[in-house]
Amino acid sequence: MKNVTRRNALQITAGLLAIAAVPLPLSAADTAMEEIEQFTGGSEASESGKISLEMPEIAENGNTVPLTVSVDSPMSGDDYVKRVMVLADANPRPGVATFHFSPKSGVAEASTRMRLARTQNVIAVAEMSDGSFHMAKATVKVTIGGCGG
Repeated sequence: MKNVTRRNALQITAGLLAIAAVPLPLSAADTAMEEIEQFTGGSEASESGKISLEMPEIAENGNTVPLTVSVDSPMSGDDYVKRVMVLADANPRPGVATFHFSPKSGVAEASTRMRLARTQNVIAVAEMSDGSFHMAKATVKVTIGGCGG
């Protein structure tokens, strides 16, 4: 057994303190909530049913999950959807896409495919022209080789 010198003890202590000072990464869900808060500017997003998320409840391949998001809005000059942000709360980077609309868009609807790391919630937040925010969530179960993941 080797004797520990005072110098070795100080080096070990300094190393442990340096490791303890490193901040732990936020969980993906925390990161998703931070992105929503940044998107809304801290305003509350209501789950009013104005947003519709169409996607499979079970995705056999998490690499390509289809998604259609639509918002019930007249899309007129004074009442329209400005933008819609889509997040996957368990992905390492939760932000999936942000779609921008204008009254000339005619309809507030967008379709894409996304990659899901595992079973998780998909969240859509819409910003309306009056400054209000609406949110919808859907849980997608990603199977791995036919088994739940």
